[in-house]
Amino acid sequence: MNDILLTQVINYGAPLVGLILFLGALGLPVGASVVVIAAGAFSQQGFLNWLQAAALGLIGAALGDVISFGMGYFAKDWTQRHFGSSQVWVSARDSFQKQGGLAIFLTRWLVTAVAIPTNLIAGGSGYKFSRFLMYDISGEIFWITLYGGLGYSFGSQWELVSEFLSNFGGLILGLVIFGFGVRQIFKWQTQNKATA
Repeated sequence: MNDILLTQVINYGAPLVGLILFLGALGLPVGASVVVIAAGAFSQQGFLNWLQAAALGLIGAALGDVISFGMGYFAKDWTQRHFGSSQVWVSARDSFQKQGGLAIFLTRWLVTAVAIPTNLIAGGSGYKFSRFLMYDISGEIFWITLYGGLGYSFGSQWELVSEFLSNFGGLILGLVIFGFGVRQIFKWQTQNKATA
């Protein structure tokens, strides 16, 4: 994370935290998780008001998520025209309708690398917006509370927490991709046995 940006967080406070989380939710590589952890540490040190930073951060993150959901929603007709007859798309859309809430919640804080594709899929698959918003805000509150709380608890050692969480997030993403691959292999083998 750029030290200049973190210095600006101290200088400009909660509004900048909200802006950074908004940009991160749109997919810009601004290090949103690092900023949440740092904001917790800066509040513990007296540089930020934690409630203001958390509230504006939540608004920024949720607004960015809503915009990416909207992008998926407005691309729904195009997606339907190009992929609507595909069995893979129909299966993915139906699966998302059943388990989308968990995917939305977990991608806010645990597997953040796939949060934006999840938002786009939710919008493009016709997932109900009110349900999306409920899971989105719940996940964002959990993320800000957990990461900010860790930053607050560890204070001046917040950079170590950030490094650990970054490595842990990479591990979780790798395990998710591996699990998905194993699931697809079993599904493929089952389908081949059924047709043989």
